[in-house]
Amino acid sequence: MEERKPAVLVLADGTVFEGVATGKIGTTTGEIAFNTGMTGYQEVFTDPSYFGQILIMTTSHIGNYGVHSEEVESDSIKIAGLVTKKFSEIYSRTSASGSLEELMLQSNTVGISDLDTRSLVRHIRSKGAMNAVISSEILDINQLKEIVANAPSMDGLELSSKVACTEAYEVCPENPQYKVSLIDFGVKKNIVRCLVERGCHVKVFPLNSSKADMDSFNPDGYMLSNGPGDPSAMPNSIQLVKELVESGKPIFGICLGHQILGLSQGLKTEKMFNGHRGINHPIMNLKSGKGEITSQNHGFVISKSSIDLNPAIQVTHRHLNDDTIAGIEIVGKPIFSVQYHPEASAGPHDSRYLFDQFIDNMKKN
Repeated sequence: MEERKPAVLVLADGTVFEGVATGKIGTTTGEIAFNTGMTGYQEVFTDPSYFGQILIMTTSHIGNYGVHSEEVESDSIKIAGLVTKKFSEIYSRTSASGSLEELMLQSNTVGISDLDTRSLVRHIRSKGAMNAVISSEILDINQLKEIVANAPSMDGLELSSKVACTEAYEVCPENPQYKVSLIDFGVKKNIVRCLVERGCHVKVFPLNSSKADMDSFNPDGYMLSNGPGDPSAMPNSIQLVKELVESGKPIFGICLGHQILGLSQGLKTEKMFNGHRGINHPIMNLKSGKGEITSQNHGFVISKSSIDLNPAIQVTHRHLNDDTIAGIEIVGKPIFSVQYHPEASAGPHDSRYLFDQFIDNMKKN
């Protein structure tokens, strides 16, 4: 096996980690984050919500079961770069369609492995989210420090336009019962699958669509998808969702869609010290009193203080680790959203009932 080239990871605070190259030989920048999931690396890497982020996988071995054509959430790897402890060039699963290395090369993804990811994650947990650079072509530390210093901050960065569809498309089951207009902020394929499985004819609309465009499908309800970046940097989308809310039709928002729904109602969002990324995050459903284990990927949240000032908003879910807002609904309207991923691919299915709740709202409306 060919010996891997050296690679360097430099954080914005000047911390340096040395390792070896994985994927494409090159240089990449982004906000560094970590995911604690033990499985589902391909679904994670192809999730559009990760666009612009260098991702550390805290699981020791990545790539060992290869990749599979059905385990994708978009058309390519969306992370800005990959950091792993041990990277496996070979894979053991007989149904795999290829190696992770091959997929990274196809997607021009730069990575680094063979470094102390536990030390790196502890550093980030202590210092907070920051930008970083990975390079396997430039090894001069001073030059890399200059590159990372010029990388754009995630705070105030609009990224949905980089990953959303540019033309509307439809996905329809055999005997559709409902029609859903979905606005694409960076939608995961499994959100559409979960709707189609429940009898929904889904039309996915580009980011710059108007309410009139979405209404031309004559939908029974609206879906606000997940996506990357800072929601407060999306004034047009916030205005669109405000108009959708005024229609009174059922709405279901996930992740970025949840944040934009909140912003459309006068709430505020704030950047987290460290985001939530993993498939084992505990949530409390305040209405049912039941706990849920959830899949999460976000670096922004709706602020608690802004909700306290808005009696029209009811908090429905809270994160049990840090008490952040994990779900809201608009009082008196069939409109709700959650900060996590009920479609959970990969991850637990505890929260799939939320799709059924959306269906019930369309049935009653």
